[in-house]
Amino acid sequence: MFSNLKPQPADKILALMQAYREDPRDQKIDLGVGVYKNAEGVTPVMRAIKTAEKQLWEVETTKAYTGLAGDPAFSDAMINLVLDGAVARDRIAAVATPGGTGAVRQGFEAIRLANPDARVFVSDPTWPNHLSILKFINMPTATYRYFDEQSGGVNFDGMMEDLNQLQKGDVVLLHGCCHNPTGANLTLDQFQTVVDKLNEVGAVPMIDIAYQGFGDGLEEDAAATRLVAKSCPETIIAASCSKNFGVYRERTGCLMAISETAAQTPVTQGTLAFLNRQNFSFPPDHGARLVTMVLTDDALRTEWQTELEEVRLSMLGLREQLASELKRLSNSDRFDFVAHHRGMFSRLGLSPEIVEKIKADFGIYMVGDSRINIAGLNQTTVPLLADAIIKAGG
Repeated sequence: MFSNLKPQPADKILALMQAYREDPRDQKIDLGVGVYKNAEGVTPVMRAIKTAEKQLWEVETTKAYTGLAGDPAFSDAMINLVLDGAVARDRIAAVATPGGTGAVRQGFEAIRLANPDARVFVSDPTWPNHLSILKFINMPTATYRYFDEQSGGVNFDGMMEDLNQLQKGDVVLLHGCCHNPTGANLTLDQFQTVVDKLNEVGAVPMIDIAYQGFGDGLEEDAAATRLVAKSCPETIIAASCSKNFGVYRERTGCLMAISETAAQTPVTQGTLAFLNRQNFSFPPDHGARLVTMVLTDDALRTEWQTELEEVRLSMLGLREQLASELKRLSNSDRFDFVAHHRGMFSRLGLSPEIVEKIKADFGIYMVGDSRINIAGLNQTTVPLLADAIIKAGG
């Protein structure tokens, strides 16, 4: 049987990580992997999470299953964090999932059950795993223009022109904040224009929100998701806790599905639980329980928000430093967009040839489309990256 298997295409980011590990140079820099790192290059356990773990160790008495949907307290906490009353609670079905990726996968599965003919429109570019999952489960897809390589911003006219191809029942996948891989975000006014188009056609929004708190702040980063959710009859939301709580390996995510009426919610909730059962049965609980503790305890939440703000401001500082250094070295403002992007990532608009040259000559690793992880830098390495970009012809 296994002799019939064929080699699968390598994940480009994982392959880049492997190449970085095998590079013997001492001065190499990894800007490819999508995890937050502090100035020492460490992905720390957040202080509030560490405190919650100690508390949980003292009081936890069982490792029994929590239920197909996970602990309801986790769903409530995440709904409050992401939506904060933008939609009536009785219209929202929610389940815990293995990370944000699990939430995305289950969201796609729910779409396929509800409307097998639905096309999923994704931004060009988008997080590669969006397209990989859609292809694997054989869902019809289409793309809409999103990133303007020249300006480093959003090609909104192109996006809306492509969304004119929407039909009733189609789904548009949107990034709630901190667009991955570009770092370029829609404004709230632009989100409203998208909402108007969706409602005009009868299409459904699906929002992937993986970086709440990494961009402009917890509330600011949720504003677009709340706008969409309260403006559309139905909305699907895949939320990740990996980045903003630092619980990457705990695989903590939440899928929310907003029905048009409260009467529909029990069926939607049952469907999400059914999909969990088919794919992995019971979702992991440790990370979800820690997140719940942090979000529902005033002291822990304050500590978490304080550290999250430190992380956010650190990345903004690195953005501003990089943009300033590139401006000084290039004697132009063509990289100013880096300071305006938000989140962990920016797409620099460099050719694959220049990206390869930067890797070969300077030991600086970034994804082939020139996406960099800002959190992979520190104040010492920012000038090294800027110098390499200019010397390589960027």
